[in-house]
Amino acid sequence: MPLAANVADLPAQARAASPGRDFSGFRVVPARYPARTTGTIFAGLVIAGVLYSVLSNPRWGWDVFAEWFFAEPVLVGLGRTLLLTALGTVLGFLFGTLLALARVSGSPLLSGLAWGYVWLFRSIPLIVLLLILNNLGYLYDTIWLGVPFTGITLASWQTTQAITPFLAAVIGLTLNASAFSSEIVRGGILAVDQGQHEAAAALGLPRRRQVSRIVLPQAMRTILPTAFNEVISIAKGTSQVYILALPELFYTIQVIYRRNLEVIPLLMVATVWYLVILSVLSFVQRHVERYYARGALRNPPPSLIGTALKRLRRASAPARPAVPAVSPSSVLPARQGGEIRITNVSKSFGPLKVLDAVSLALRPGSVTAIIGQSGSGKSTLLRAINHLERVDAGFIAIDGDLIGYRQDGDTLYELKEKDILARRVDVGMVFQSFNLFPHLTVIENIVEAPVTVRGLPRAQAVAEARELLARVGLADKADAYPRQLSGGQQQRVAIARALALRPKVLLFDEPTSALDPELVGEVLDVIKELSLSGTTLVIVTHEIGFAREVADQVVFMEDGRILEQGPPSRVLTAPDHPRTREFLAKVL
Repeated sequence: MPLAANVADLPAQARAASPGRDFSGFRVVPARYPARTTGTIFAGLVIAGVLYSVLSNPRWGWDVFAEWFFAEPVLVGLGRTLLLTALGTVLGFLFGTLLALARVSGSPLLSGLAWGYVWLFRSIPLIVLLLILNNLGYLYDTIWLGVPFTGITLASWQTTQAITPFLAAVIGLTLNASAFSSEIVRGGILAVDQGQHEAAAALGLPRRRQVSRIVLPQAMRTILPTAFNEVISIAKGTSQVYILALPELFYTIQVIYRRNLEVIPLLMVATVWYLVILSVLSFVQRHVERYYARGALRNPPPSLIGTALKRLRRASAPARPAVPAVSPSSVLPARQGGEIRITNVSKSFGPLKVLDAVSLALRPGSVTAIIGQSGSGKSTLLRAINHLERVDAGFIAIDGDLIGYRQDGDTLYELKEKDILARRVDVGMVFQSFNLFPHLTVIENIVEAPVTVRGLPRAQAVAEARELLARVGLADKADAYPRQLSGGQQQRVAIARALALRPKVLLFDEPTSALDPELVGEVLDVIKELSLSGTTLVIVTHEIGFAREVADQVVFMEDGRILEQGPPSRVLTAPDHPRTREFLAKVL
């Protein structure tokens, strides 16, 4: 039936309700939720009943509670509880972080030792551990400091005199807390995306800097909720040191109520003080979590910590002198591209061989596009160039230098990680998934490696970073976080970050595959401009038209081997290998 006939058959009232009707005079009645209202009334009755029961019952002894709440013995015990909590937290998490790093280290013996420690001290109840430490003098008469297995002693103490009840409590809380906190920290480290580790390594950041600047700040988002649970457990766990006759809050309360027999009012004194402690910890937790939420949300909520740090920086920062305009040529001097020689490179993952005796020579300043179906070994070859993947056989040299090895005559010595990181600086990499550091702003992402690795003064690094952002069309995004940018903008920031190190070689691992079609063009335009810069570019891509336009050489890979290579005019128009023709017929 025609649409006009349908409309004609409608009642007059329905036909009158046209899209342009004015509803401004109508009254809006909110939706009603009877179950929600019932729940609210029930909760209110429960709260009122509890308050009436507590406040109207004289046996709670609120006058006794008021008398002892601020009494000097109670406050002294409270101070000792706070001190034990602070020491147990700081020492426990410090030692726990070292244990967590040991657990994820490459040393099987060190990792096993850390695992054994965690297994042991998570198994022993805290009260048992405290009693063992308090009676340590029964096992060892003296504690000594010296050289093991030599008889050389630098100092010694009587165990019963050295291990006081307070020290036993601190050691016990530390040993117990470190076992649990190590797993909390390790879980946070494992939660950081592997791409973040690879991006930091590709920039040549030293391992210590990778951990302190990149991994741990991101791990804190996972660590904090459970870490504060552990801090609260430590605060409550201090009540167990009463077994050592140490006058902390709970032991002091016990002493008082055994004298005046006012058990419930005194226990309420302890309860309220514990509630105060945990309320303060919860408040701190909320704002610490907000501080580390930087970059995790498009609109992160403000935190007291972040606000205070900003004010402190403003107060202490000297007046900024006027920054003279800097021309692109003076900020980023041109650098000759590097020659890449790949010789008989092979790589396997278990039984799967992903690279099979690959050999390739790329001249300085050239632009090479590597094409092929997924799983053909393109990305693995790219990652092998900057030694993110260690090859099983063969060698890759840039300007005659092997990234992963040191030559001494006819012998090659595999380099340590710190030396590989230093050589990797000349090989920039732009990842398929961007791998920007989400907790750092755009400008911080770019200046991190030049300042840390190249040793540039921060002011110069910032000036160069701003120039790079202008070149990629993002001058106004310097203070934004990656999550506040579109995919195309993030990829352009990733390109600027790689360029900030002025590499000889720049690797692109499918730079447009994670982007919406509308964003592909803006990234390809930036790469086209880079193709004229003299830097050697190696691009793994599925954009055949782009490869035809930009590349000097096209390489087609299949099953870990190079089947064909040559200029785009031949490989993409009249390929020699039948598999190349078959592949191009499907993608063109």
